[in-house]
Amino acid sequence: MAQPTLDTLLIRIRKIIPTSIFNVVNPTYHWSLAFLSACLYRFPSRHIKIVAITGTKGKSSTVEILNAILEEAGYKTALTNTIRLKIGSESRPNLYKMSMPGRGFMQRFIRKAVDAKCDYAILEMTSQGAITYRHLFIDLDAFVFTNISPEHIEAHGSYENYLNAKLAIAKRLGKSHKRNRTLIVNADEKESPKFLACAADRRLIYSINGLNGSDPIKPYEIKEEGLTFTLGGKLVTSHLSGLFNLYNIIAAVTAAKSQGVSDEIIIRAIERFSDIPGRVQKIEVKDKNGHVQDFKVIVDYAHTADSLEKLYKVFRPDPTAPRNASTQNAVKLIAILGGTGGGRDTSKRAVMGRLADTYCDEVILTDEDPYDENPENIVNEVAKGIVSKKPTIIMDRRLAIREGIKRAKDGDVVIITGKGTDPYIMGPNGTKTPWSDAKVAREELERIISSLRQN
Repeated sequence: MAQPTLDTLLIRIRKIIPTSIFNVVNPTYHWSLAFLSACLYRFPSRHIKIVAITGTKGKSSTVEILNAILEEAGYKTALTNTIRLKIGSESRPNLYKMSMPGRGFMQRFIRKAVDAKCDYAILEMTSQGAITYRHLFIDLDAFVFTNISPEHIEAHGSYENYLNAKLAIAKRLGKSHKRNRTLIVNADEKESPKFLACAADRRLIYSINGLNGSDPIKPYEIKEEGLTFTLGGKLVTSHLSGLFNLYNIIAAVTAAKSQGVSDEIIIRAIERFSDIPGRVQKIEVKDKNGHVQDFKVIVDYAHTADSLEKLYKVFRPDPTAPRNASTQNAVKLIAILGGTGGGRDTSKRAVMGRLADTYCDEVILTDEDPYDENPENIVNEVAKGIVSKKPTIIMDRRLAIREGIKRAKDGDVVIITGKGTDPYIMGPNGTKTPWSDAKVAREELERIISSLRQN
């Protein structure tokens, strides 16, 4: 019989120990583990430049963009985010299904980056990581705040607790042993004053109006196939699309400029940077003549109402505009939507259904990460928000993706959301089913193209 994993044991222990006792012991356990790990790996963050990035959305993308800029500048980098783990030229997918794995992972990772002689470690830091003290004993050189909206409320108990967890990460900057500690904040966010109040040697802001109040990024233009903006009076073209990605870019640009990287290098890096796995990722398969399919298949991590709406707006900026051949709204949007993970953020399920109902022409609801909750109950709660059309419910996620692709015609867009690069579908009692939305979408596209060849 297979031995239970530590994760499984912890789940069982939590079910046995009274919640009141668990809540008292838990913080001490996590603090001790963080401190002992820092000691074991000899406080490695003191020997490398550390940039921490936090926010509700855009963390992984900002990490990737900043990494590309620093590499273009000639620095050797390490990074952790939801997508991957990288030290120097070695990169591997993040299979932990968390951006800040525990049990000493962060300290061990930074030590490996130091030993590999990396100049920078760019770390995605999360509220979940903060409440388990995984951000402690990491000396920061710079901290970047992207944005905040209600998320993980079940885990934190309230929005205020969630915000405080994010602020706890920002406050680590003031406790860092480094010099010239730099705080970088999105000034367009309503909570930005609370972050700007945290201790730092330098405070920089960015917004849709410009960088640090003096370097405008306008004029800018957002298109389905990319975006343009201004930096230092020069027009910059990016392959990334969506207003949210413009924010991610200017966050990374502000961080890079704080580290002395020139506009010339920044522009070159951004214009070369083409794709982020699981973030508005285009899935394309070529036929025998080398042509890709005549409709778009998009895989994206969008798992909050705000991020879902921003994604849909990339392909349908105005959902109220009439559907006719002379407008962008002539194309059909087909949503593959799963809702949120089981046992968490239940209030936004119907909201996400309503957004799909508003922006998309067809909606296919499917399983995502049910954990210990009945997956059909999750889907039914999402369906409550869909009132103008009848959604199709296909619980098998592969079959749902297959059906969405089968329905697509010339110019249509199939938008698969919720998982991005997540490597597993999470089931009851900690079970994990290996999964990749991008891989499955590509396989189903190939199936269709192969079928057309035979006909």
